[in-house]
Amino acid sequence: MLDRRAFVGRSALALAGLASGCASGSKPGTIAAAADETPPIDDLQHRTFQYFWDTSNPKNGLAPDRWPTKSFASIAAVGFALTAYPIGVVHGWISRDQARQRTLATLDFFANAKQGPEPTGTSGYKGFFYHFLDMETGERFDQTELSTIDTTLLLGGVLFAQSWFDTDHPDEVRIRALADRIYAAVDWTWIRPRYPFISMGWHPESGFISSAWSQFNEALLLYVLALGSPTYPIQAGTQEEWTSRFQPQWGGQYGEPHLIFPALFVYQYSNLWLDFRGLQDQFTRAHGIDYFENSRRATYAQRDYAIANPKGWVGYGPDIWGLTACDGPGQITRQFGGIARSFTGYSARGPGADGVDDGTIAPTAAAGSIAFAPDIVLPAIGAMHARYGSAIYGKYGFLDSFNPTLSTGPATPKGRIVEGLCWVDDDYLGIDQGPIVGGIENWRSGMIWSTMRRNPHIRRGLIRAGFSGGWLSQ
Repeated sequence: MLDRRAFVGRSALALAGLASGCASGSKPGTIAAAADETPPIDDLQHRTFQYFWDTSNPKNGLAPDRWPTKSFASIAAVGFALTAYPIGVVHGWISRDQARQRTLATLDFFANAKQGPEPTGTSGYKGFFYHFLDMETGERFDQTELSTIDTTLLLGGVLFAQSWFDTDHPDEVRIRALADRIYAAVDWTWIRPRYPFISMGWHPESGFISSAWSQFNEALLLYVLALGSPTYPIQAGTQEEWTSRFQPQWGGQYGEPHLIFPALFVYQYSNLWLDFRGLQDQFTRAHGIDYFENSRRATYAQRDYAIANPKGWVGYGPDIWGLTACDGPGQITRQFGGIARSFTGYSARGPGADGVDDGTIAPTAAAGSIAFAPDIVLPAIGAMHARYGSAIYGKYGFLDSFNPTLSTGPATPKGRIVEGLCWVDDDYLGIDQGPIVGGIENWRSGMIWSTMRRNPHIRRGLIRAGFSGGWLSQ
């Protein structure tokens, strides 16, 4: 990883003008108006952390999918929240006791939540949890799926908490025991109706989802956890069978060759918890890279795509870039220069035929990639704020997305138009906030990576997946 110290000065210049951060001596867990500005990157990380601390339900730890729109809970956002709490402790935004109590409430809920095949009245089945839960009751929201990937992201936070809360305090001993119980309950062998790959999910009304995790995507952590399970591990060799299907995704029109997926979140999620620097499996070993380097190349490719700007959207350039899954203005068509341009709502945005590019930029795409490519991410963070300011940056940092092409015209189905500037989303999204607060911390200190390296389940899963080198060899 590039040395952060080489970019501290550049960061301060690039981010000059960001809102002030936490005042010296302010109450933990709050953001106060400050007479003296903290370093700008601190302000972004603090505000993004505060999303999880303020909006999660303290009784059960459930984190909302989005805010301020009234929302159900996202179990993936809970995984990011559990990861954010120790970051808040390290920076003095909350106390260790505050983080411990919130974490314990969260793990108590998931360890004891009702499970079963019934379509209502439960939170999950076979150790997996439904994608969305009611914020208060914790029961399945509507008819959402039992989600394997969202359970995986939840478990990323659960296992991080298990390793970070490492003292003899009775509550920390209980946190570690609950984490073991939650992870051990997940039956990875059940949710493989089409061997050898894990299904994307299950509905009590209709059974297994037909799609499986069978190509390169965000499932790196999923397969490590499935292979490392102490109770229901999938067969050794599954990683090799999975990665043997990656070759068609290798290449790229922009930048150096890498595994291609349109949206940047795919490169961020597993890398948030797993330190892949120097670690190689069968596929990466054959291609002379690791998954960290793959994410670095993907980050640069998105910047290069924005410079090329093949669709001619307003605002794209070397410091304004970043496409990932995010909100959009909605299903509308507008005329620009006599040409009809189409826009869409929430979508996995990205370059190429498999991605959507309607001119909508997500700040998390760049900011969440800071550990991979700080030399291009820091200027992008600074340029986005300098150009669009408080229109896109507020209480919890960057709003989810904005679109400079839509700078005038009638109201949109989602978000609002800041006349003469851009369309901007109304909401912050938990799964987009998580990579920002966690990615900044890995860039600054590597704290999430170093903590997860101590987790025996993670080590076991990586070894069973055929990884070697890097910290596994130390």
